[in-house]
Amino acid sequence: MTDRIARRAARTIAALALAVAAVGCGDAGRTGGDGATLTVFAAASLTESFTELGRAFERSRPGVRVRFSFAGSSTLARQIAEGAPADVFAAADQNAMRTVAGARRTAAAPRVFARNRLVIAIAPGNPGGVRSLRDLAGRRVKVVLCAAPVPCGAAARKALDAANVQVTPVSEEQDVKAVLTKVRMGEADAGLVYRTDVRASGGRVEGVEFPESAQAVNDYPIAPLTEAPEPGHAEAFVALVTSAQGRAVLAGAGFGLP
Repeated sequence: MTDRIARRAARTIAALALAVAAVGCGDAGRTGGDGATLTVFAAASLTESFTELGRAFERSRPGVRVRFSFAGSSTLARQIAEGAPADVFAAADQNAMRTVAGARRTAAAPRVFARNRLVIAIAPGNPGGVRSLRDLAGRRVKVVLCAAPVPCGAAARKALDAANVQVTPVSEEQDVKAVLTKVRMGEADAGLVYRTDVRASGGRVEGVEFPESAQAVNDYPIAPLTEAPEPGHAEAFVALVTSAQGRAVLAGAGFGLP
């Protein structure tokens, strides 16, 4: 009898210990004070706005660190599909997200949270005399574009086709920030980038609007990922991006909103 009572008491103590541990974990998940690192793969054009939202997320969840990997969406999508560990993916077009969804790496249906359109980035003072897409076809104008698989590259080619303009770029870059850098450093007279990137440049490049950009608007989807190391924080970050606070940050950066 005594042994039976002792075993029953031991089971009760163990159950209570598990319950306390579960409550503790739940509290840590809600407050964020668990020393977690949230890994977000995001399109290069989201660098400034997501960095701001990442800081806001960290403030709201003390102890959580947000780590970003900014690059061309097609490159990031391929890495995720091949098993790269990440919690959230935010792409600059639907095709990149379809690559990830096709590999069954999205934990929820992707949500479009922003839109973007192209402008012609030129050096201050417009040394190449670029005023329209047609000017990019001139032999004396050095143009740089994103590579075709990258969302900004696909959009550029769609806009050029709409204008019936053929351009031979001096280089093709793997993300939009690289195109912007080429123009800023004087290695190109012009490049097709997103309007948000020109705004984020702080006047180091200027932007020329063109009507054909309306034919190449990119929708930006976001989704938490399967096998995310931090699924709770992943869902919370997606919620922040799509919240009123997130929309205000994105609008301030020049993004269109769905």
